Amino acid sequence: MQVLQVQLAVQADPAEVGRARRWVLSRLLNHGVDPDAPVAETVVLVVSELVTNAVVHTGCPAVLRLCLPVDEDPAAGEPPGPLRVEVADASQAAPAPRHAGADEDATNGRGLELVELLCERWGWYPDGSGKRVWCEIGAEARSAEPLAGVDWAALAQ
Repeated sequence: MQVLQVQLAVQADPAEVGRARRWVLSRLLNHGVDPDAPVAETVVLVVSELVTNAVVHTGCPAVLRLCLPVDEDPAAGEPPGPLRVEVADASQAAPAPRHAGADEDATNGRGLELVELLCERWGWYPDGSGKRVWCEIGAEARSAEPLAGVDWAALAQ
C-alpha cells in the first residue's frame, strides 16, 4: 500500500491548533475526503486534541504528520487502509491519559480518552530527544456524533 505523507510545523502557540485543523481539512479535501464525512470529523477532533496536548504540555514547537493511504486499485472495492495522524514534540514524558472525573462540564482532561474512543489504535514512542504520539483512523471511523455539543464548524477555525 502506498501512503502520501504530509506534515506541518506547529509553533508553541495555542492559536496554532486552529491552523492545524484547517490544514488537515484542506489536506483531506485534496485527498478526496468529504469534509462532512464522519472520518473527516474524527480526524479534525483527534488532530485538535493531539496538537493541543503537544503545545500546552511542552511549550515547544511540534510537527503534525498526516499519512494518507493511496488507493492503488479503486476497482478492488477494498478500503486502502487506515489514515494515520502523528504529532512529534520535544517532551520525553509519556502521554498520560487523565480522567476529567465526575464534572461533566470540565473543559480538559478528556483528550486522550477521545483519541482512544475514536481511533482504531493509538500509541507513542520515543523519537530523538522527544516523542511521537500516533493514532490510526479507519475509513469506517466511529462517528463523533455522540459527542453532543461539539461545534464542528468552530473546530475548523
